Amino acid sequence: MAKGLFGGLKGMDAFGKTTEDVKVKTRTGAFLTILSAAIILAFSTMEFIDYRRVYTDTSIVVDKSRGEKLTVHMNITFPRVPCYLLSLDVMDISGETQRDLTHNILKARLDTKGKAVPGSYSADLQNDLDKMNAATAEGYCGSCYGGLEPESGCCNTCEEVRTAYVNRGWSFSNPDAIEQCKSEGWSDKLKEQANEGCNISGRIRVNKVIGNIHLSPGRSFQTSSRNFYELVPYLRDDGNRHDFSHTIHQFSFEGDDEYDVNKARAGRDMKERLGIGKNPLDGAVGRTSKAQYMFQYFLKVVSTQFRTLDGKTINTHQYSATHFERDLSDGGQSDTPQNVHIQHGVTGVPGAFFNFEISPILVLHADTRQSFAHFLTSTCAIVGGVLTVASLLDSVLFATTRALKKSGVWH
Repeated sequence: MAKGLFGGLKGMDAFGKTTEDVKVKTRTGAFLTILSAAIILAFSTMEFIDYRRVYTDTSIVVDKSRGEKLTVHMNITFPRVPCYLLSLDVMDISGETQRDLTHNILKARLDTKGKAVPGSYSADLQNDLDKMNAATAEGYCGSCYGGLEPESGCCNTCEEVRTAYVNRGWSFSNPDAIEQCKSEGWSDKLKEQANEGCNISGRIRVNKVIGNIHLSPGRSFQTSSRNFYELVPYLRDDGNRHDFSHTIHQFSFEGDDEYDVNKARAGRDMKERLGIGKNPLDGAVGRTSKAQYMFQYFLKVVSTQFRTLDGKTINTHQYSATHFERDLSDGGQSDTPQNVHIQHGVTGVPGAFFNFEISPILVLHADTRQSFAHFLTSTCAIVGGVLTVASLLDSVLFATTRALKKSGVWH
């Protein structure tokens, strides 16, 4: 019964067989078989390589992050601005202002040849002095000489007196008249460093809003909602040439994920693979011979997210940059080479200023790879397609050869 049932299924066989007795083997068929095997092997190898290759899909979405902070990583050299004159300030549209930043910032004094002065790494001038404050008697309370007193009510060091003056809105132009400065030899230190340069490097945290980073001479202070700078020491005619020529070795915006070593490495690898490993300002050089000269950089920061095959998500940032230079010695008015008169509505300050804006979009780079099912399907299609075409070609050639032989054309 079962035999009869399964025997009836033979009529549904779509793959009819022929016996060895009726099979005809030809040299043309052998050649097509070898050729088909070579084509299948080549195409299958290409498909396997394509299956193992990692692709990066790029898409753009709206950046929905809120309340984040950016880390600005910088390394800039000013060959003709001493470290005691260089001040780093950050302010943003939210009203937050960070003046004379020293946390996570390293200043290195440079000699006239651009070499680091041994043992000169410091956050400010006070660290370079001989710690004179440690030798003062207990209970000593120095005068602030009319400056804005700190919470302690005392100015025990020259640096504290200088800060009190700046906070009051006064210029600190005559340190020789200050007792603390005389005892510390402050003027001698300044004269010693007057012809030096400075390298400033480190990381600063800023809000993810429109803001400015100022690298300017002297301490800044605020009066009537406007920022002013203590420029007297910088502009003083002491025989030393000061200007804000500079070289930007590194300037980048980083995300919190890049503090993780593994994520930072994965992010760098993806940047290199996509050709975006170098920041626009890395290696930029600004040159001037004038003391009253301002460099402005306008940056558009774009949030970027990388997604790797192993499930890591790295949040970082890219930016585009344009720059503008301005000679301040013309009093805000100048003429272009085309004789067009230009008048600036806002007075400027010597220095290098980085103005950054935040883009509302998020660029997403995701690593992808073909699925195994896709690879298997493609391989089967290659094998089946090549064999089918070869079979058709062999049938045509065989039939043509037989017809020619029967007609007597081909002997």
